[in-house]
Parts: sequence; structure tokens; C-alpha cells
Amino acid sequence: MEYLIPGLIVLAVLWFIFTYNSLVQARGQVKNAWSQIDVQLKRRHDLIPNLVESVRGAMGHERGTLEAVIAARNSAVGAHGVREVGAAEGELTRALGRLFALAEAYPQLRATENVSALQEEVASTENRIGFARQHYNDRVTLLNVMIESLPSNLVASLGGFRPAELFEIEVSAERDVPRVSFS
Repeated sequence: MEYLIPGLIVLAVLWFIFTYNSLVQARGQVKNAWSQIDVQLKRRHDLIPNLVESVRGAMGHERGTLEAVIAARNSAVGAHGVREVGAAEGELTRALGRLFALAEAYPQLRATENVSALQEEVASTENRIGFARQHYNDRVTLLNVMIESLPSNLVASLGGFRPAELFEIEVSAERDVPRVSFS
């Protein structure tokens, strides 16, 4: 009986340490997942000027579309924080979609190997961004559940852990199902 109280205290301290370390690890995984998104976004941002330059000659009179892509890219490069980056990247995605749709109307562009390769690189990067966003949101959800669940929320509040922000689609138009027409 004389060892029961000290034994419970030791178990409580060990549990606290284990829980705190688990929260630190989860927070580190969120930071790592965000850095993976950042790497893919940088890759995307680096490809866009090359793509715009490649199509500029053939689409000279489509200046507004090209300028919108560059403006959206510059806005995305300067964005900070999950919410701001999400909004800026959504606008960039829409601008690129308009550029790709317009490029389809120019047969000489479709035949240009450089433009096709750049479009493929951008599309591949979009897929990588999607996977990185999914991984990030999985890590954020895990951390947030730990922060909000009993009894780890006690350690989280003492350790100053705050919920992380999910990387969500801000624009409702991006949630719409695309329409496909063969007519």
C-alpha cells in the first residue's frame, strides 16, 4: 500500500510525458506536411512563367488571360498562412483552367511540344498538390483530434497546443461537379 501512491504518481508523470511527446510529434508532422505542399506550390509557381511565355506568341491577342494567370501566380507566391494560400491557389487554379481551355482553341499550340510538355508538368504538379493537401489535412485532423480529446486535451492545454487549420477549398465554384459534354 505504501507504494501505491508513488506508483500512481510515476504512472501519471509517464503518461503526461508520453502524451506531450505525441502532441509534439503530431505538430511536427503537420509542419512537415505543410512544407511538402509548399514545395509543390513552388514547383507550380516556377512552371507558370515558362508556360505563359511559351503560349504568348501564339495567343498575343489573349493578353487579358495571360495577365490574369501571371497576376494570380504573383498573388499565390505572396500568400501566407493556410487560409490565404488556399484562396490564392484557388484563384490560380481557375486562371490556369481558363488558359488551358483557351490553348485548346489554338491548333498550333497543341502541336507545340514545349507547350504540351509544360501543360503535362503543370497537370502532374496539380496532382502532387492534391496528394500533399490530403496528407496535410490528415495530419491536421490527427493533431486536432488529440488536442480536443480527453484526456490528451489536458496536456494540450497545459502545453499550449492549438488546433491547426485545414487546407480547405474556399471558393464554392471549385466544389461544383464539372460538366462534360460531347456535343
